[in-house]
Amino acid sequence: GNLFRECGVTDRLSKTVQNELINIVTIFLGVSVGATATGTTFLSPRTLAILAMGIVAFSFGTAGGVLLAKFMNLFLKEKINPLIGSAGVSAVPMAARVSQKVGQEANPGNFLLMHAMGPNVAGVIGSAIAAGVLISLFG
Repeated sequence: GNLFRECGVTDRLSKTVQNELINIVTIFLGVSVGATATGTTFLSPRTLAILAMGIVAFSFGTAGGVLLAKFMNLFLKEKINPLIGSAGVSAVPMAARVSQKVGQEANPGNFLLMHAMGPNVAGVIGSAIAAGVLISLFG
């Protein structure tokens, strides 16, 4: 959807991918997951603990990225926007989009999307490596 929208040539495809197609995919995903997961399985204490740990991890990842960027700005001659640090979580591409939107609300001349995608993709790679290490240790 982002690629279609940014190229500016495929307006109909862009609107379809952003609206109808994503809704259809979401419905199919919800139905397939809902058909296999019962309430007693999903609402177990273990599942709720995993969800809580995920919320805490995303919060620390986002706050840590912003704080580290602010710390780096103390020593850099050419400052970087701390919002780029918030995109380091592995929620692709949503974290980068949020950084772009918040940055443009503060200053309409900010174009952070491509800069935010770098740490965004690095967050995905880091998550995959961490998952591999955890699986090899505890798996």
